[in-house]
Amino acid sequence: MPSYYTYLISSLPMLSFGAKPPFSLEGFLEVCSRSVKHTELEKVREAINILDYKVLPQDSGVLKKWRIFNLSLRSELAHARAGRKKIDPLRYITKDIYVSSSISHAAMAAYRNHNILEAEKSLDFTRWLFLEEISLGHYFDTDFLIIYALKLKILIRWDKINNADKESLLREAVS
Repeated sequence: MPSYYTYLISSLPMLSFGAKPPFSLEGFLEVCSRSVKHTELEKVREAINILDYKVLPQDSGVLKKWRIFNLSLRSELAHARAGRKKIDPLRYITKDIYVSSSISHAAMAAYRNHNILEAEKSLDFTRWLFLEEISLGHYFDTDFLIIYALKLKILIRWDKINNADKESLLREAVS
């Protein structure tokens, strides 16, 4: 029987792409730990801590959809980059993963963008839109918490990028 966390989820701040994250991942997990069953909290923790480079046998629901989507996007980027370097793309792409035309389009648009930061932002926006899509029908369950955590992870990443000391990073890269 699925667990529902109506009070917890209704009390979480809304997340918007490009906005400042309302709290850290640790803070989010701490808030969840007060209301969410231990086994369900471990699913959320696993979703944000394990890299999205493969689909695990225990993955199900939105986590499986997320990992397949992310692998498809990465495979399309690898395919595009391999073509430019004139190497065999089959060595770098994940086999047996269906790639939709929208994923191919998003990957190629990012690949062709000359501004690396804008390309990364467009990829993360594509990821965000996919998370929005798979969140339909998940309003107060564990899958909602997983999607929320993945979105929060994207916001935190961009907060770090935007607040980085760009001058010192440039000096470090040049020297």
